Parts: sequence; structure tokens; C-alpha cells
Amino acid sequence: MADAVVNAADGQARAKVAVLVSGSGTNMAALLYASRLADCPYEIVLVAANDPDAKGLALARAEGVATFALSHKGMARADHDAAMDAAIRASGAQWVALAGYMRILTPGFVAGWEGRMVNIHPSLLPRYTGLHTHERAIAAGDSHGGVSVHLVTAELDDGPVLGQIPVAILPGDTAETLAARVLIAEHQLYSRCLADLVTRETRPDWLLGKVRERAMALPRAEETISHGMGCFGIAKGKKFAYFSADHHGDGRVALLVKISGIDEQALLIEQDPHRYFRPAYFGDDWIAIRLDCGVNDWDMIAERIARSWRAVAPRTLTALMDAADAF
Repeated sequence: MADAVVNAADGQARAKVAVLVSGSGTNMAALLYASRLADCPYEIVLVAANDPDAKGLALARAEGVATFALSHKGMARADHDAAMDAAIRASGAQWVALAGYMRILTPGFVAGWEGRMVNIHPSLLPRYTGLHTHERAIAAGDSHGGVSVHLVTAELDDGPVLGQIPVAILPGDTAETLAARVLIAEHQLYSRCLADLVTRETRPDWLLGKVRERAMALPRAEETISHGMGCFGIAKGKKFAYFSADHHGDGRVALLVKISGIDEQALLIEQDPHRYFRPAYFGDDWIAIRLDCGVNDWDMIAERIARSWRAVAPRTLTALMDAADAF
């Protein structure tokens, strides 16, 4: 695996991205050239195609980017996706960007990159999924076409939208003239959305939102500020989670939750000292879980928050929860 490229602006390693193409790869090129800027948070580590003659591959090679090509002809879709997936993972990529990749991906492939695969589509989604988007926008009498960047899900062009740019439809526009202007917008939008996506897992505002979603789903939870930190407690009761962002200048973003005691605290820190640490000014029955390491197991974090809630909840409330879980 190649050494990580470092973002000169902040010294952080850049996120590794694989780009899948089927043709000329103009959006791949836009992503690639944006990645050469000093403050870009990602690098392109692989360009892969389902057509060995795709022009985007030649450009990638000329720019010193690793490539992989495997024709889908004569292959079962699942087998082809498995081979593409293996090549992507071998490259060390953490994210996948589809840039004119003209293959419908299998659910298994999509599931393997859930939340970490992005696509660009030439319409203002949810309008005009699929093909012939410009013709359809003109025929409908729309004032604007446009472009959307979205996360990939098993449903075609149906994942959460990360960004859009509307493009005016001019009198006399054809699908070709509109497409040419939309392409300019595509090249502006894609790199910005990708940069935002790969950095959001270290941004305190996004991480707090993920913690809030899980904490506030618990019975009688409320959000307040305590000790200079956002925290979650049971209404008129004890606190069960704190959100720490550079608290006391420690440079870390972390979730603080209740645990069983000093033995569990020591065990967690010993197992993963980068992710777990003893929070300052808290007792032995608390642990801090770093959230700014880049990849989080949100199911585990939800379980930790729920367990912490149970540690401080009155018995009458936990009994109601147990009764509800029994059904």
C-alpha cells in the first residue's frame, strides 16, 4: 500500500479514494486535479473501469495514478463486482466515487461501502433518476436542470443528497447544449462534496449530531450544557453522556460514558489506547471514546450510550424499558 499523502494545510493524512469510470472520466479528472491542491483532504489512489479501453484510464496512468480494468462482458454481475471490490480494497481506498460508471451495482457491493460511496448524477434529484435527464427536463418545461451528488444506496439514484447546483435551461436549449453547461457545474460540485464527505467524520458538529441522535432516542433524555460540554441526562436526573470537543485544550473529540469501574476502564485503554482514555476530572466509572479517529462503529457507540443511560436511570424507568423490549 502506498504511503499516505499528508494534507499540507493541517498535517492530517488524506482520505484514500478509488474512482470508478466507464468512459472519458471528466469527473474523475476534476476530482484528481482538485486533489492536487495543498488543502484537499483526499487523494485518488485508484481509478478502475469496467472497460479496459476507457479513456479515463489513460489519463489516470499519465498522472501517475494506479489503475485497474476488468471487462464485465461474459461475467456474472456479482463476480465482476467482487473483483472490482477486491481491487478497491487492495488499493487501500476508504471511499469510492462513481464518475460515469455505467454499471448497476449489486446490493452486496453497495452494502460493503454503505455510507462511503458517492455518485454524481446530472439532474436535480429526486427528479429524473436514470438516463436521458436533460431531455426529460427540457420536455417537462423545467426552468432549470442541474446536478446532484449523493450517497449510493441499493435504489438507483436514491441515496441522501450531499449537494446540488441548478443550471438554467435557456430558450432553444437541446440536451447537448444543456449537458455541456451541467458538466461545468459537475466539475465544480463533485470535489467539494467529496471533500466535505471525507472530513465530516472528524468534524465536531457532525459527530455531535450523531451522538445526539442516539442519546435523545432514549426515554426522558434531555440535552444540556455542563462543565463546558454538551451533555445528555435523564430529565430532572443524572447525566449519562458528555460530548467533549477540545475540552481543556486536549485536541480531541470524544464521547464520555459511564462504565462499570476502574477494571473496565483499564481494560479498554489497554486494548485500544488511541481510541479510549481516562477523562480528566471524571471518576473511574467513566471512559472517553475518541470520535475523531476517522471511522466509528456507531452501533457500538449506541450500545455504550444506552448502557450508560441504564447506569443512571431510575429503576422504574429501566423496568419499563425491559417490559417494552420483551415485546
